[in-house]
Amino acid sequence: MTNPKNIKTTNTWDFQDNIKYTTKIKPGINKQTVELISKTNNEPKWMLQLRLKALEIFKSKPMPNWWPSLKKLDLNKIYYFAKPEGAWDKKTWDEVPENIKNTFDRLWIPEAEKKALAWVWAQYDSEVVYHNLKEELKEKWVIFEDMSIALKNHEELVKKYFSKSIPITDHKFAALHYAVWSWWTFLYIPEWVEIDEPLQSYFRMNKKSGWQFEHTIIILEEWANAHYIEWCSAPKYDKNSLHAGWVEIFVWEKAHMRYSSVENWSLDTYNLNTKRAIVEKNWYMEWVWWNMWSNTTMLYPCSILKWDNSKADHLWLAFANTWQNQDTWAKVIHIWKNTTSNIVSKSLSKWWGINTYRWLVDIKENAINSVVKVDCDWLILDKNSESNAIPKIEVWNTDSIVAHEASAWKINENDLFYLESRWITKQEAKAMIVNGFLSPIMKELPLEYASEMNILISMEFEGGF
Repeated sequence: MTNPKNIKTTNTWDFQDNIKYTTKIKPGINKQTVELISKTNNEPKWMLQLRLKALEIFKSKPMPNWWPSLKKLDLNKIYYFAKPEGAWDKKTWDEVPENIKNTFDRLWIPEAEKKALAWVWAQYDSEVVYHNLKEELKEKWVIFEDMSIALKNHEELVKKYFSKSIPITDHKFAALHYAVWSWWTFLYIPEWVEIDEPLQSYFRMNKKSGWQFEHTIIILEEWANAHYIEWCSAPKYDKNSLHAGWVEIFVWEKAHMRYSSVENWSLDTYNLNTKRAIVEKNWYMEWVWWNMWSNTTMLYPCSILKWDNSKADHLWLAFANTWQNQDTWAKVIHIWKNTTSNIVSKSLSKWWGINTYRWLVDIKENAINSVVKVDCDWLILDKNSESNAIPKIEVWNTDSIVAHEASAWKINENDLFYLESRWITKQEAKAMIVNGFLSPIMKELPLEYASEMNILISMEFEGGF
């Protein structure tokens, strides 16, 4: 397939920052870089040993051969650690260095905190630059710290959960992540604590040929309830960047966790993530995803329904635009009886974009009376784009129910004619139809996020499709 020429693409947040870095390393991954990261973060000996073991596993494992091609991604040209000058975990917005603060001001982070959020967490390249937690949550013994600080303040708790849902041997990029991970979120919510407001984190990858390998651990004890939102962006440099973040979620009996992610990378970014939740008895895990703009995305969140009456929802929206390859996957493993999963995927493909959606549903022998519903829809906006489905459903007992439906369609000319007859321009009519197609996912985001996503979608369609 030949890429189109002379097509201009714009990204609302595709701006670059002139930042000085206090820690400078050469590109490429080696023992010295791994030791520098561990030393800079003042980590315990066991973490350094885990990093070095992961580095050896990374060197020994081949590149995955079932993913989209990564031949243009040169791992030896990536910077695996970058410390912005003046960046550290600030407690007030005024303390953040002015040049970094300007970036997040343009991204509306402080304003979002004022209006709706229980806390805001901002990471810039390899460093957390801002962190704020409401006092009433502190009083309830909620722990919200960056991983590197939690490793010092709550070492045994971190050690108990770190790498327990995603082992360092999972695949080549898992090993790379564990060798060079840096900062991000440790969230612990005690039993019976319910947080009504969404909790937000935002990370910005600014360095040219840079990376972010942030590591998130979320723990909800019994009867806890929370909604956590991530928002990501990166500028365009014409040099490949790599994002490989990890999320490990552990939610205990009768708790409810919603994890939302809006990933708005640049066309230079390879977005390779692994995210996994272990689901205990009588609890509920929701994943809500929005993926757009990266060069190549490979993102495969997994829910392991480990005990009776547990439930997982995977709600997914992916947009493949010019030169983009979105390869996404929902994976649900039903281990015990009366478990339920619901997978809903919506994808858009435009201007030679490629969308591939994989899903694996694995219902084990003991998972009797389990119920699964899979619903996948693709909207293809031109003659040259692709949407692919690669399902895999394994049922190892005769007492479970699986329902699967999928559709692929284009914009209906009759719908366009009807809207245009109401004095709506053709371009506006198309945007309205697209937003209607996406609404089952959009309505799951808080209002301020859904409004911004509608604006982004409208801007994507400027210039026609």
